[in-house]
Amino acid sequence: MRNLSTGHVEEFVLVGFPTSPLLQLLLFVFFFAIYLLTLLENALIVFTIWLAPSLHRPMYFFLGHLSFLELWYINVTIPRLLGAFLTQDGRISFLGCMTQLYFFIALACTECVLLAVMAYDRYLAICEPLRYPSLMPPSLATRLAAACWGGGFFSSMMKLLFISRLSYCGPNIINHFFCDISPLLNLTCSDKEQAEMVDFLLALVMILLPLLAVVSSYAAIIAAILRIPTAQGRRKAFSTCASHLAVVIIYYSSTLFTYARPRAMYTFNHNKIISVLYTVIVPFLNPAIYCLRNKEVKDAFRKTVLGRCWDPRDGPH
Repeated sequence: MRNLSTGHVEEFVLVGFPTSPLLQLLLFVFFFAIYLLTLLENALIVFTIWLAPSLHRPMYFFLGHLSFLELWYINVTIPRLLGAFLTQDGRISFLGCMTQLYFFIALACTECVLLAVMAYDRYLAICEPLRYPSLMPPSLATRLAAACWGGGFFSSMMKLLFISRLSYCGPNIINHFFCDISPLLNLTCSDKEQAEMVDFLLALVMILLPLLAVVSSYAAIIAAILRIPTAQGRRKAFSTCASHLAVVIIYYSSTLFTYARPRAMYTFNHNKIISVLYTVIVPFLNPAIYCLRNKEVKDAFRKTVLGRCWDPRDGPH
């Protein structure tokens, strides 16, 4: 800790997962494998949707944005964590911490809104199938995706303006593996009431309102599915939104569990494990959840990505 006498911390120390050297190595291997697989899975989905004309529809357009987001999301936290496992050095500069916090909040807020938009898209497809092409044209899908990204990064900027202006006099130990809002607010030595209020209000807009939109959309979807007379029809209708519903449940349940009591977050080490769920495991599982249950994506992947690498008539080229 330098410059504590002037009332400003120039660097923080991320505690991470303090264990024995052997466990540190095992954790490095685990997170590194998850990291590489996540990059590969999401990159394949992005390229498949981009290359396959059959997937140029709003549902897959939003899925491509989700996978593109996950590519960046996991890069915000994991590379630094991997470095800490190898070097046993959890130090991060004040600027580096604020930069990490900015992109983490921006991508998290963007994902919350994007999941709500995807739920609304499924609502239109199931409850208004005949009017769906006119209600969700490509131009509207593009504007909705842009609003998700713009809203996420704008809300993150507003939060960071208040958090970065606080004074951090020490200690500079963050009991987490990345710079998050609650651990930082617990370290400040200045009045944080204004920053907490801004964080709370923006959380209502970027997390609670999208969650309410998701719940409302799926309430209408379930009601519409129950009115379908045949069991086969109900299964087919539900299969179109089952993957998205699974992702929503995993992401929102872990996020809400972590941030339901933000002031107590730093006192419970198990909350770091929950954070691993939505920052590492969810980006890893999302491609598997969507692709393993979606025949169109799997067929498009075989025709576009694998087809460019292997032709049974000509051999590999």
